[in-house]
Amino acid sequence: MGIVLNQSFKNTVTTYFGFGLGAINTLFLYTNFLTDQYYGLVAFLLSAANIMMPFMAFGVHNAIVKFYSTFKSKNSINSFLSLMLFLPFLFIIPTVFVGYFAYDSLVNWLSNENDIVENYVWHILVLAVAMAYFEIFFAWTKVQMQTVFGNLMKEIFHRVCIMILLFAVYFEMLTVDQFIIALVVVYVLRMLIMKLYAFSVRFPKLKFQKLENQFSILKYAGLMIIAGSVAMLILDIDKFMIGLMLPDIEQVAYYSVAIFIATVIAVPQRAMHQIMLPLTAKYLNENDKVALEDLYKRSSVTLLVVSGFIFLLIILNINQLYEILPEEFTGGLFVVLIVSLAKLYDNSLGNNNAILFNSDYYRMVLFFGVLLAIMAIVLNALFIPVYGIEGSAFATFLAVFIYNTIKIIFVKRKFNMLPFSKASVKIVGVLSALLFVFYFWEFPFHPIVNIILKSGLIGVIYVVLIYKLQVSEDISSQIKKYLKLK
Repeated sequence: MGIVLNQSFKNTVTTYFGFGLGAINTLFLYTNFLTDQYYGLVAFLLSAANIMMPFMAFGVHNAIVKFYSTFKSKNSINSFLSLMLFLPFLFIIPTVFVGYFAYDSLVNWLSNENDIVENYVWHILVLAVAMAYFEIFFAWTKVQMQTVFGNLMKEIFHRVCIMILLFAVYFEMLTVDQFIIALVVVYVLRMLIMKLYAFSVRFPKLKFQKLENQFSILKYAGLMIIAGSVAMLILDIDKFMIGLMLPDIEQVAYYSVAIFIATVIAVPQRAMHQIMLPLTAKYLNENDKVALEDLYKRSSVTLLVVSGFIFLLIILNINQLYEILPEEFTGGLFVVLIVSLAKLYDNSLGNNNAILFNSDYYRMVLFFGVLLAIMAIVLNALFIPVYGIEGSAFATFLAVFIYNTIKIIFVKRKFNMLPFSKASVKIVGVLSALLFVFYFWEFPFHPIVNIILKSGLIGVIYVVLIYKLQVSEDISSQIKKYLKLK
């Protein structure tokens, strides 16, 4: 776990710094510098691009991680990477032609409830391609066990740029239309910088020699399109469908703020996942089941401890946080609560996703994923017209909960491993006790002061309990190291 903890810690720092910037953008700058309508439009465009991204990437970013360690000779590695660079064009080129010839139909569909969308359809395509190739170049560096720079670009770069652009709008240096164009440029620039770094780590030597397992690679990449689409659908279909089904695109903005708050819980998983993915693939390729099970359990406990603390801070401070935001955004309180629970459960699975998508059983998991994506779409279609954004949140919760439960059962049956242990029970007990004690306890001060005081008190108690209960050797060693305990 040494390299995992080292790079995970660095990735966690950059990811949280990025989320801090994102919080400023999402909770304060967007809400004050753009109208609710244009904020909703930006959220809608990014959600639509995220949903398209797995198709544009053609599963290549997953295939690089799974198959790279199976190649030993320079010729085979160069041939494999060359194939990975050009494979996405099999989808990108036809998509451009379809977009050109069916443009009017696409515009009518996307702008059915909100006419403001009709001028920004091509923006979605460019964003999707930029996002796709960014992930491909990031995977290029992951397999070299270099994840820190890529994570910095993934979490910080675009948020700093967007912050600058938002201030430019505020000071009337940019119009809102120019801001949206500049936003697209930022994502393209991020992709180009990641490309330069990836090629500095390992410069591509183009070679198009046929690979022995080429059919397996292509089949896996194709199936990973479905897997990536399922993941992105569950993450972004709610915002996309809210924009399509509700007449007020402002609702996407209100929902996006609530989802962002809940998504903070997922930061440790995102940070640790960058290095766990290639390690998990390596253990699977080497058939090292002992190391794999150890990584599974330890990653689960570590993520449950860290994400559990964030869960506490969000739930126990949510009322004060919403006192700071504009009043119209307070309707997302239920969304924060229920999506936070889903994110906590998701984190508790450790490297479950990495095991499934890099094993020989990925086909069956994709089948379950497709069914659940369909379920998420159906539930959103049923609940959004009746309950609005709260209905969408509940639909997302159900889809994520069922999907994760199926994945736990599947890994247990095929690998005879569970992520949970006695330590997991202890952590859940600590979380439940602190929620019970602190939920109704409020300081009689300004909301920001309340959040700082309450968070500090909860943090001290939580760290002491986790250390005393010895739930994780990795966590305890980090507490000893940074608090200089004996």
